[in-house]
Amino acid sequence: MAELGPVITTMNGSVPQLPSKSRKKSTDVGEPASNHTATANGGLNTNSSLEGLQTDDQRRVLDTVAQIRKCGLESILSLPQLVVCGDQSAGKSSVLEALTEIPFPRNDNLCTRFATEIILRRATADSLTIKVIPDSERSSHEQDNIRQFNESITDFGELPSLMEKAKALMGIDEATGTSTMSRAFAKDVLSIEIEGPSRPQLTLVDLPGLIQTETKGVTKADVDLVAEITDSYITQPRTICLAVISATNDYANQGILTKVRKVDPEGERTLGIITKPDRLDPGSGSEKAFLSLARNEDIFFKLGWHVLKNRTFGETSNSFLERNMSEIAYFNRSNFKVLSKDCVGIESLRTRLSQLLFEHVKQELPRLREDLDHAMTDAKDQLKVMGSSRSTAQDCKFYLSKLSLEYYETCKAAVEGHYEGDYFIYDVNLQFSIDSEKAIRRLRALVQAMNMEFSNLVRTTGHKYQMDRSDEPDKSLKNADTGNPSKYKTLTNMTPHELPQKLSAQAALAWASQVLVRTRGRELPGNFNPLLIGELFWEQSSKWYRLAQDHLESVADICSTFLNGLLVEKCPKDIISRLWLSQMQESLRSRKEAAKTELLMITQDIKSYPVNYNHYYTDTTKKQRQAREKKSLSECIRDATSTSLLKGCNSGEHHNTSIDVDKVIDTYSNKTNPDMEVISCQEALDCLFAIYKVQVKVFVANVTTQVIERHIVRGLENIFSPTAVIQMSDAEAEAIASEPASATRQREFLDDRIKKLEEGRSILRRVVGSVAL
Repeated sequence: MAELGPVITTMNGSVPQLPSKSRKKSTDVGEPASNHTATANGGLNTNSSLEGLQTDDQRRVLDTVAQIRKCGLESILSLPQLVVCGDQSAGKSSVLEALTEIPFPRNDNLCTRFATEIILRRATADSLTIKVIPDSERSSHEQDNIRQFNESITDFGELPSLMEKAKALMGIDEATGTSTMSRAFAKDVLSIEIEGPSRPQLTLVDLPGLIQTETKGVTKADVDLVAEITDSYITQPRTICLAVISATNDYANQGILTKVRKVDPEGERTLGIITKPDRLDPGSGSEKAFLSLARNEDIFFKLGWHVLKNRTFGETSNSFLERNMSEIAYFNRSNFKVLSKDCVGIESLRTRLSQLLFEHVKQELPRLREDLDHAMTDAKDQLKVMGSSRSTAQDCKFYLSKLSLEYYETCKAAVEGHYEGDYFIYDVNLQFSIDSEKAIRRLRALVQAMNMEFSNLVRTTGHKYQMDRSDEPDKSLKNADTGNPSKYKTLTNMTPHELPQKLSAQAALAWASQVLVRTRGRELPGNFNPLLIGELFWEQSSKWYRLAQDHLESVADICSTFLNGLLVEKCPKDIISRLWLSQMQESLRSRKEAAKTELLMITQDIKSYPVNYNHYYTDTTKKQRQAREKKSLSECIRDATSTSLLKGCNSGEHHNTSIDVDKVIDTYSNKTNPDMEVISCQEALDCLFAIYKVQVKVFVANVTTQVIERHIVRGLENIFSPTAVIQMSDAEAEAIASEPASATRQREFLDDRIKKLEEGRSILRRVVGSVAL
């Protein structure tokens, strides 16, 4: 529901009726009768009680909000308002009637089935216009039909018939259940706008009172709907709630108090109003309880409490003067006379509300200006994303040229790692991962991190077997540990059988022996077929292709996500899908297919017999053999070493160590393994480890450079560039960028909103300078 502006709102459900020719004239103290009655032709009267609500400064401030409302900003901004709310039959209608001196029809039964806005505006001539604001949940067709209802009348006597037409338009049937299409209540709003040269700037909203239980004509859905309408007003942060409760019912049972305390727990924007105190038995416990409540001793509201005596049923025909005199007499003689004069009676309530509304609006104006600025920024940002109008082929090409240039520069910066500008702002406290939208914008950094992860993954898990090589000269020659599997996304998807299989030294020799047997040719014992190294290497590196393929898919997905996010940031919604399908999707698919072809070629190279010209291979093989020889020699020296106590040493701490060199030579000579096949397998494993270590580095470098960089990342900015736009035909440009009717309507909506906000900003700027806030 639209938010309303300096407002007095009642939740009871009756509609003010303007005095017609036959209505009895009423007078008030100190004012001529003509100030309260209809003119001879049934026109609007000048109401002194409403004029009394506003001083010049107050009128100036409230006029400001009224002007903002007239700009159409009530649907955009939450404007200051007073809301009279309460349970059914709490006396809200009588409070509003006494406050405004506009006679409302009263009914002992529930009558109002929809919200009614009574808008009072200052204008040069008297007028009254009626329209219906449709519920936003209705279909667009229904909303269009309801908006067409717009009537102007000159006599209040015509109002009841118009209200019946409005009910029929909303589909409301007083006798609920007579039609399957009828409803008891509606969320549509009847708007009655009354203008005149002496009218104050106020908006009165009349809503159905809260219903506590279901009845024959009221369902649970109706009860919930009325509560929802009430909530929609009292929850607005700039609403002051005038919570009306009846003294004829225990206030603990009146639901409105629960509602206002829920939305305003500190009581900062709630004023309590007690009606019908004359129905209490003098001196009774109930009267004492309501007196305590009126003193703000029970339920505390920072704005306090106020007590009013409404007309009784027998006083229905009394004039406003008679009503006010009866109220004054009651508070002079009843037990409520102990209360301050400022807290009882309609006249003091007018004064109280006058100052309250003025201070409230003054306090909210600076915040209102902030909200207006935020709304303005948001509307301009949305319009900026939509870009310029695109109705012709030339407009479309011009728009696409600007868009492609912006896309090209941002994408190129992301690919090259130049993170300048608002698009690349990143909170250092956020985790840098592929799941972060902000991290994906820094594409080069993320690709680098993924390449490093791929390198570690191949190094730690790329080998099929993890063999015990305790005789290796240093840790750099040993298979690295598998590390923490949870660190690598690909590894977490591996089954236990896909992780490196651990082999002892003997098991490794047995594996090499099996391969040696099936590759044996004409070589002599103690030698092995050179193809043995190839077969061992192919089996040990058999997981490389899958790891590289997964890495390719991951980086391609990240690049696709990056481009899509860039389009969402730079393009209006209606263009994103068309641009993606026509320019992005096929290009990304082609790049991915080229990358897969490149990876397949690299994998085919691996499946050929290893070719190597890196001296690191021979150095590693030599170190492997030397390490094994050193270990054997060390064991022989240890066996040939003897220690004896040094002669002449009595302390036993000095020893003489001697090495039997002949024994070392003899033992070392006899250690040679006579099994030539074992020697061949050891030599083959030495060669395997050396070539694997060389080739794994080459493979990682080739994948990250020739596959990822060459085909996935490099040139990503050229997918949609100014050059690509120049090559488009007019038909292609229009197919991508032409503006649909919905976008045209959205552009008109945003242009209109910005215009209203700029007008509202100008109004606020003037009032802030003229009123001491």
